[in-house]
Amino acid sequence: MMSTLPSDLKAESFRAYPQEARAVVLKYLDVLEQLPLVVLSLLLREVITYDWRFPAERMEINGQLAYLQSLSKVKLDHVMSGFSRISIGHEFAQIDWINTPTVFNEQLSAYLWSTHQMEEFHAAADEYAAAWRASQSIDSGMTKRLGIVLVGQGVSNTSYVPFRKLTPKGVHFTQVDAADGLQVLLGAVDKRASEQPIPYAHWYIDGGGGVPVSPGVTAVSYDALSNARAALLVRMQRVIQSGSAGPEVLRTELAMMKPHDIGLDGGKDGSVLGHFQLSLFTEGSGTQIFSTTFAQWAAREALRRAQPVTLLLRFAPRQRQDPMNELLSNMHVQAALDPEGSLVDADMGAFYTWINQQRLPGADQSSFLVWFEGHNQVVAIGPSLPRGALSTEPTTLAKILTWLS
Repeated sequence: MMSTLPSDLKAESFRAYPQEARAVVLKYLDVLEQLPLVVLSLLLREVITYDWRFPAERMEINGQLAYLQSLSKVKLDHVMSGFSRISIGHEFAQIDWINTPTVFNEQLSAYLWSTHQMEEFHAAADEYAAAWRASQSIDSGMTKRLGIVLVGQGVSNTSYVPFRKLTPKGVHFTQVDAADGLQVLLGAVDKRASEQPIPYAHWYIDGGGGVPVSPGVTAVSYDALSNARAALLVRMQRVIQSGSAGPEVLRTELAMMKPHDIGLDGGKDGSVLGHFQLSLFTEGSGTQIFSTTFAQWAAREALRRAQPVTLLLRFAPRQRQDPMNELLSNMHVQAALDPEGSLVDADMGAFYTWINQQRLPGADQSSFLVWFEGHNQVVAIGPSLPRGALSTEPTTLAKILTWLS
């Protein structure tokens, strides 16, 4: 491939892009050709997958490009100055960064680390992000977010004390009548979905088999993706056992995969949800073999990418730790489960999920509930509840939900 720089970009440079992605690029081509290659490749990594991005991601991509296009030449150069100071080798312009921006950025990341420029890159990224965020306004009329996490499925007795990291943030209820607790919580999710019928705004993520939800709720479960996980592990094993490929080759192969490669979605390129499910396995570490890791990562990515107003995350027991080669071989048809170890994983996962929810717009008005499934312990966090409080009064999950609404 001939050397290509941002200033060389033309409409035909993007003829291989999906239809909607190409339309976005052409709309903002005049500003894209002014950007440093370091940041342009990152933007193209997002844009090239525009056709199967969530609505919230599309809004953010459009917003960033509109922001950059609105800047004067002097202001644009100032905002991009941190990236412009980063030096990359001429060989990077030879890479097809237009059509394979993900692969390009994998190699660029390694190069920045090896040349001790990663810290400078992070500083430039933080400066740009601050300028972009400062230009945005938060919709004060947005629906208040509600996050719900269920931990400890299958645990009857334990000496482990859950919620130690979340209790200081809200109220720890110790006498909760949680009869039909799962159905109560799912009912709350379904109700919010019916009141706010917005695509990908309401999620149910299960580390086990999952249960039926209303059509307005996006459902993802570990067990439902078992065939896709098995197909992916076969591909990973093939690369590992070849003896001629290292981690970089494996990462590149994973980055180039399409949903249909592992049986996800019926179409050639897959749907929005099919691509999301694929990314959980190709970008996550351990999501292919541990249900608790899958559940935590799926919730993280759903919050980061779809920015839902409702999320119910249910952890399920994961398989016990075994040698990694055995786990990757996917030979454990009847894997032994570890409910108590999974409780520890889930408890920390609930804390991380709360943190990730707090990173979204309107965090100061958001609510969060975590329940020790099958037990009478709940922690509830919300703007109307005190922090670091303990309640030993009898109550119900339904009542707590009203305090969070």
